[in-house]
Amino acid sequence: MNTFDVIIIGGGPAGCSCALYTARSNLSTIILDKNPAVGALAITHKIANYPGVEGDTSGEELLKTMRVQAINYGAEYKQAQVYGISMTGSEKTVYTPEGTFVGKTLVLATGAMGRASTLPGENEFLGKGVSYCATCDGAFYKNQEVAVYGSNHEAIDEALVLTKFASTVHWITNNKPNVKSQAVEILLNSKNVKHWKRTRLASIHGDDQGVNAVKVQSSADRDEQMIQVQGAFVYSTGSLPITDYLQDQVPVKSNGGIRVNSDMMTDLEGVWAIGDIRNTPFKQAVVACSDGCIAAMAIDKYLNKRKDVRVDWVHR
Repeated sequence: MNTFDVIIIGGGPAGCSCALYTARSNLSTIILDKNPAVGALAITHKIANYPGVEGDTSGEELLKTMRVQAINYGAEYKQAQVYGISMTGSEKTVYTPEGTFVGKTLVLATGAMGRASTLPGENEFLGKGVSYCATCDGAFYKNQEVAVYGSNHEAIDEALVLTKFASTVHWITNNKPNVKSQAVEILLNSKNVKHWKRTRLASIHGDDQGVNAVKVQSSADRDEQMIQVQGAFVYSTGSLPITDYLQDQVPVKSNGGIRVNSDMMTDLEGVWAIGDIRNTPFKQAVVACSDGCIAAMAIDKYLNKRKDVRVDWVHR
């Protein structure tokens, strides 16, 4: 049995930034992380838009820096798979194969990478041309050709982002999009969009340099064709917050995201949710870090029964 002021489930940018601030506030803190090599940031091949980081770095390196910084300020880090939680009393109990952890507060930061790989080549080139976030990676494909697969709302919005950068956006849809949507009309009227209707993305291809083509198959005549592209953005299954370990104990919104207030606290007292698990439209590392900071300051206030938030820069 291990007792802490703060238990954070998830070692991504949200969890690490929260741990940094709670540890600096002299709150005993532990991060329980299933695997430091997975997650939206960890699998990102190149980061060029994180404030204060000059040039390009990998998501893995940026995340390692965040994790080490939190540990250096006193947070504990443990690689552990959470399989159950009990929140029946004032204390929150977290169960893992590596031990049971009890916390005065609990922070949920497990992200939203709840999509399964469905295509040959998708896992192989993930982070090397395969992406789930045009906002994150679109600028890397300036004047290049990319493929976007999916007809859902997420795919349409992401394809619109890519029209600002790519020379050609090959929009591949197996199902009929909602033609009444204004976003669909804008996308179809974009000069650099080629719409592949009633077409299935069969596989993703590439080499040591990354993605260089996708294979598509027409539903009409079953013909297969190779399209030369440098990036493949896949939205066929959507993105869902990772909440299975909660066993429906924490209320969620209609989109699957955990519901929180302005301090990032959930509907359950003493339980916070930060980062992509909230399923906000802005899935960026800097936004996740902001969530972590807000939650940490709110936790400090909550545990010390203060009315006001103590700003970090006057800490001694």
